Amino acid sequence: MSTEHIETVVIGGGQAGLATGYHLARRGRPFVILDAGERVGDAWRQRWDSLRLFSPARFDGLPGLPYPGPAWSFPTRDEFADYLQAYAAWAELPVRTRTAVRRVSYDGEGGRYLVETDGGDLRYEADNVVVAAGHDRLPKTPAYAGQLAPHIRQLHSTDYHNPGELQDGPVLVVGAGNSGADIALELARSHRVLLSGPHPGQLPWHIERRPAHVLVPALFFLFRHVLTVRTPIGRKVRPKVLAHSAPLIRVKSADLKAAGVERVARTTGVREGRPVLADGSTPDVANVVWCTGYRPDISWIDLPDAHVFDEDGEPAQRRGVVDCSPGLYFVGRLFQYAVASSMIQGVGRDAEHVVRHLVARSGPAARGRSEDEDTAALGGGRSGA
Repeated sequence: MSTEHIETVVIGGGQAGLATGYHLARRGRPFVILDAGERVGDAWRQRWDSLRLFSPARFDGLPGLPYPGPAWSFPTRDEFADYLQAYAAWAELPVRTRTAVRRVSYDGEGGRYLVETDGGDLRYEADNVVVAAGHDRLPKTPAYAGQLAPHIRQLHSTDYHNPGELQDGPVLVVGAGNSGADIALELARSHRVLLSGPHPGQLPWHIERRPAHVLVPALFFLFRHVLTVRTPIGRKVRPKVLAHSAPLIRVKSADLKAAGVERVARTTGVREGRPVLADGSTPDVANVVWCTGYRPDISWIDLPDAHVFDEDGEPAQRRGVVDCSPGLYFVGRLFQYAVASSMIQGVGRDAEHVVRHLVARSGPAARGRSEDEDTAALGGGRSGA
C-alpha cells in the first residue's frame, strides 16, 4: 500500500465538501476531496427521477458561484448535479472521484489521521480530516420488513427512481414526510396509493407561487440567523428538529387528497405476510415503499476517543469542530450550527468557519484568491439560464 501525505482530506464531493474545498483553496491550503461517485454530483443523480429542489435557484449557489438559473426556478436533481460538477471545475478543486473511503483512523505515534480507500492500494496521511459525506446514509427500514410476503415488491426511497419499478396493484408508502409525500403524489397517477404515518405539518403557503418571493427569504433568514445554537429559541428548537421530520414543503395535504392518495394509520408490523397498521387493519398491497429515513454509519470512522460520537451516532462537534479529536471536522450536518447547516444555502458559512479553525490550527500557508478576485473572475454577477 502506498501512502500520500497531504494536509487535509475532505471526504465527500457534494455541496458540503465542495464548499469546504473552495475555502481551503482561497486560503492556499493543500488538500484533496475524495468522492465515491463516478462524477461530481452523482449522489444527486442517484435519487428519484422527478426530484426537484425545495429551495429556489437564488438560494442554491455555493460560495463564489451563483446558481445559473432564473432566481425563482426550482432545479431538478440532474440540473443541480451538473451545477456541482461545473462548480468543481470552475473552482479548480482537486476532486478524486471513484474513491470510496472505507476507514478513517488515527496514528497516535505519527500524530496524523490515516484515510484508507477501497481497493487497498492507496491511503492518505493527513493532519486534518473534514467529513462532508453525511455519515447517516444507511437506509433505515423496520425489522419486520423482512416478514412481508415475497410477492410484495418493496423498496426504500433511496432505491426508488420512478413508478415503472413497481408492480401493478396498490402501493403502501410508509412515512409521510417530504419524501413520502412526493413519491405518493407521483405514484397516484398510476397506482392506488395508501400513505402511512402521522402528518408532519406543512408550510402554510405554496413555495412556487408569488407570495413565496417574500416569505421564502424571510424563512431562510430565520433558518440562518435566528434558529442557531447561539440563540435561546434555536437551542430550544434544535432537539425537536433532530428528532422529527420537517413539515411538508412543496406537497400539501390538499394535493394528496385531490390526487386520490388515501391517508392511513401508522404501520406497526406484519401479519400473515401483510403490513399491519396501528388500527389493526392489514391492507392488501402489491408494493411497499419505505420512506423511513436513514441511520448513521460510523463504522468506517475508527478513532480511539470514545467521545467523538454520542449513543445516537451524532458527532460531538461545536459548529463542525470536534474538540476531543483535534483536526477532525464535520460540515453539512443537520442543525450543525443552524437549521440552514444541512441546506445548500447554509453549508458555505459553516465550511468557512471550519476552514478558519483549521488554518489557525495548521499554521500559515500561501495566500489564496480573495472573494473579490473570485467575483471578478465571474464578471461580477449571476449568469442566466
